[in-house]
Parts: sequence; structure tokens; C-alpha cells
Amino acid sequence: MKEKVEALKQEIKESLKSVASVKELNDLKVKYLGKKGPINELTSMMKELSIEEKKEFGKILNELKNETNTLFEQTRKTLEEQELNKKLETEKIDITLPSTKLHIGGIHPLTKVIEEIEDLFISMGYDVVEGPEIEEDLYNFEKLNLPKGHPARDAQDSFYITEEMLLRTQTSPVQARTMDANLEKTPIRVICPGKVYRRDDDDATHSHQFTQIEGLVVGENINLSHLKGTLEEIAKKLFGSDREVRFRPSFFPFTEPSLEVDVSCFKCGGVGCSICKGTGWIEILGSGMVHPNVLRGCGYDPEKYTGFAFGIGPERVAMLKYGINDIRHFYTNDLRFLENFNRVEGSEEK
Repeated sequence: MKEKVEALKQEIKESLKSVASVKELNDLKVKYLGKKGPINELTSMMKELSIEEKKEFGKILNELKNETNTLFEQTRKTLEEQELNKKLETEKIDITLPSTKLHIGGIHPLTKVIEEIEDLFISMGYDVVEGPEIEEDLYNFEKLNLPKGHPARDAQDSFYITEEMLLRTQTSPVQARTMDANLEKTPIRVICPGKVYRRDDDDATHSHQFTQIEGLVVGENINLSHLKGTLEEIAKKLFGSDREVRFRPSFFPFTEPSLEVDVSCFKCGGVGCSICKGTGWIEILGSGMVHPNVLRGCGYDPEKYTGFAFGIGPERVAMLKYGINDIRHFYTNDLRFLENFNRVEGSEEK
């Protein structure tokens, strides 16, 4: 038996000398150490030996297995090193060649503004909610206190697909859906960002497609002071802590009372310039207390619950923040325009 073991050990050593690749090495390992290999056959012969012979022969077999595994690993390392050296020799890179300039993308200015606003509201405890862009008339108008025949519908000049389906003209339907889906009628604090569509002639300040971020808070004892405090915080975070905020009465069908919100011009400090058209103020958003009809239509008792809503136009914020004078720049995919915003993180924006 010892003679067989010694002969097998020499055979393995001789076989390893002719191995030229890792694949051949793996095949050879299966041949000798596999289930049908000669080492396993020797192990199966132990059942014919006496107890004393088994102890001695088992020790010899274990030594053979350990030595064989060591030989295979040493050969593997040698082959891998040879293959690596061969690659290094044949796959040289000329580092003196001129580099190819890559056009690295960046975050779109609108996306920058939307993410900044979302982060601000998330830090204030709001949830970010999205909804369908193809919307039902029920949610886009009727549940928002805009029944069929209401003159405000004409002002929005909608893209109708059928009599009851259209491209949403605002993200307010997401607010209505959120209130509707809240079966327990618990308090709500959400913002709803997304694209909206209206029939409009595209020019420097108008687009048939644009984005909105609308916010909604509903709960008990929510009042105008809560709305004012929230909007003052938003204005100062977006345009600077030294900005003054002004509230003006307005009218929206889904809020009562309704307010327009202005900030003091960050260009002239309120003195008057071309950006603020000489007024010293810049309009940034519309807002108001949620109309009782809207609350009632979405299952909330207006005698128990109140709320406020507001709508921000990210395009307008971006235009004011970055000094952009034409809304069409956001949608033309002109790299010359977009590269102005692809600056290293932390550097000053253009």
C-alpha cells in the first residue's frame, strides 16, 4: 500500500510539470482529488485493512492529500503570476498619449431647485406624494371646488383626452386624492411635486408644460398664522434670511381666504430694479386656507378640520435664483446652458 501511495505521489508531481494553464490545473485536480480519482480509491480500500493497518494507512493518506493540495496551490500561484506577467507584457498602455475629454453630466437646474424644496419640507415633517399626470376631471376640478361650467376652468385651458380625462393642469389633484384616500381622516402634511400641462403659447415666461410643487396641511385648529409662519420660513430658506415677506389678498377657487406671497427683491434690496419691475417686490407663490367645499368633498368635516395649501413654481424660483430670463432654456436641452450648472459641489453657482 505504501508503494502505491509513493508511486501516486511521483505521478502527480510529474503531471504537474506539464501543466501550462489554470484550466489544465483544475482538470488535473479533478482527476486526482475528485470522487473517482485514485486518492479516493485508496481511501475506499481501507475497509479491507485491520484496525492497526487503518491507523497507519490513514495517516499516510492524509499526508498525501495535504501534500497534493499544497502542490496544486503552489502551481496555481505560479501559473497565475505567469499569466499576469504575460498580460502586462502584451497589454501595455502608453500613458503619454493625450487624454480624451469626457462630457460629464450634472443635475438640471430645475431638479436642483425641486430637490432643495423637497429637502426643506421633509425637514419640516412633510411627506412627498406623487400622482398621475393623466387625471380625472373629478380630482382635477370638481373636488377642488371647480364644478363644470366654472369660469376658472377656461383660464386653465386644459388638454382634454376624453370628456372626463385630461392632462392635469396642477398638482392639486394629488392633494384631493391624498385626502380622499385617508379613510381615517387623520391630519395631513404633504407636498406634491410634478409636471402639469396647460394650453399656452410658449414664450419667455410661459410654457405649455411646467412643474409645480403644491403643499397641503389639514388638521384641527390649523389657522392663517400657521400658513404665514410656514411660507416665511420657505421664502427665507430659498432666497436668503434677510428677505422681507409680504402677503396680499387674492382669489383661488379652492382656498378662502387666498393670499399671494411676495419677497423683497434680492437684486436691489427693495429699492426697485428691472427684476422686480421697479416695485421692490417679487411674487413667488399663491396660497390660502383650504375652502370648506374642498374639505367636505374629500370627506373631511369643515366644522372640525381646517387646513392651508400653497403652490410654488420651481421654474420661477430657478429663474429668480439663477438669473435666467427665458423659461424655454429649461426644456431645450442646450448643453451650453446646462453646463453653467455642472459645477463642482460646494462651488458658487453661476
